[in-house]
Amino acid sequence: MSKGISLKKQDGSKLKIGVVKARWNHGIVEDLFIGCTQALLDSGVKQKNIVTLEVPGSFELPFVAKQLLKKKKLDAVICLGVIIKGGTTHDEYLSEAVSGAIMQLGLETGVPVIFGVLTSLTEEQAIARSTGVNNHGYWWGKNAVEMALL
Repeated sequence: MSKGISLKKQDGSKLKIGVVKARWNHGIVEDLFIGCTQALLDSGVKQKNIVTLEVPGSFELPFVAKQLLKKKKLDAVICLGVIIKGGTTHDEYLSEAVSGAIMQLGLETGVPVIFGVLTSLTEEQAIARSTGVNNHGYWWGKNAVEMALL
C-alpha cells in the first residue's frame, strides 16, 4: 500500500465508470489498464459497467472523455496514458495541456475525471510505476470509485 494514501473498503456495485486509454506507449498503458480494471472490480464495480475506449495518444484523452460523458451516464472517468521525456521539451507542453484539460473537464461536468497519466523521465520509470505492487493504475481505479461515491 502506498505511504501517501489509505483506502477504505468501497462499494462500487452501483457505479458506471469510463476508462479512456491511450495507444501510445501501449504496453505500459495496458499494464496501467489491467491494474485499474482490477481495482474497479475489487471495489465492486461490475464488469458490464466499465466502459472502455482507446485513443491514439495522451493528448486525445480529455476530448474523448468529454464525448463519453456526453453520451453515457457515468459516475467517473479515468484517463490512462504515459508521457515520457524525450530529447525535447515536447513532454512539458503535452503534460501541461493534458493535465489542465482533464482537471477542467471534471470541474465543468461535476463528474470526477481522474488524471491517470504517468509523466516520467524514462521508460524504465514508467514501467516501474505500471507494474507489480506499484501499479499506479490500481490506485487510479480506487480513486475513481472513492470520488464517484462522494
